[in-house]
Amino acid sequence: MRVSLSLILITILALVISFAKAYDPSPLQDFCVATDDIKIGGAVFVNGKFCKDPKQAKAEDFFFSGLNKAGNTNNDVKSNVTTVNVDQIPGLNTMGISLVRIDYAPYGQNPPHTHPRATEILVLIEGTLYVGFVSSNQDNNRLFAKVLHPGDVFVFPIGQIHFQVNIGKTPAVAFAGLSSQNAGVITIANTVFGSNPPINPEVLAQAFQLDVNVVKDLEAKFKN
Repeated sequence: MRVSLSLILITILALVISFAKAYDPSPLQDFCVATDDIKIGGAVFVNGKFCKDPKQAKAEDFFFSGLNKAGNTNNDVKSNVTTVNVDQIPGLNTMGISLVRIDYAPYGQNPPHTHPRATEILVLIEGTLYVGFVSSNQDNNRLFAKVLHPGDVFVFPIGQIHFQVNIGKTPAVAFAGLSSQNAGVITIANTVFGSNPPINPEVLAQAFQLDVNVVKDLEAKFKN
């Protein structure tokens, strides 16, 4: 069935509007390049960052190089996330967007986690991924999951626990956009079992219906 040009344009416009209404506050100026140097003339504190005088902005403030390079997946989860947010591109400050590249070794995963400040839209470039998110208690914790192939896209709503797993025998690569200049990440296992100081094992044993010795073992594994 042929899709009309007007329908495509409406879809693109809807996506643009949705990102324009991102979680981060909309900017009221052309740009507000972040700086750590508060001595720079005209510096103003905006949304967690100082902004340097716009007249001192340069092309490098809006540039990042290196997403063509694979990340090191030699770790426990066999994946690597290369983040491009306001810390890497100061010009993203107040723009409400950021980007990541995710590399997965065979059978590697980006373990269950949340982004407290952003919705994520992921496109798979290479390999095969099993991805999904779990809705809130209010929605009975439903699992929304798909197997992705190159060119497929999946969306993870803001705040929802989600994951990606490489189910293939070859490396996988994905890129994802996030609707925040600094989306944040809370990896569930690390956060619960690796908190500093540790959560009382009795509390976690009851919460997860586990033997307390199992909890202690997990806390030892995830200890910072």
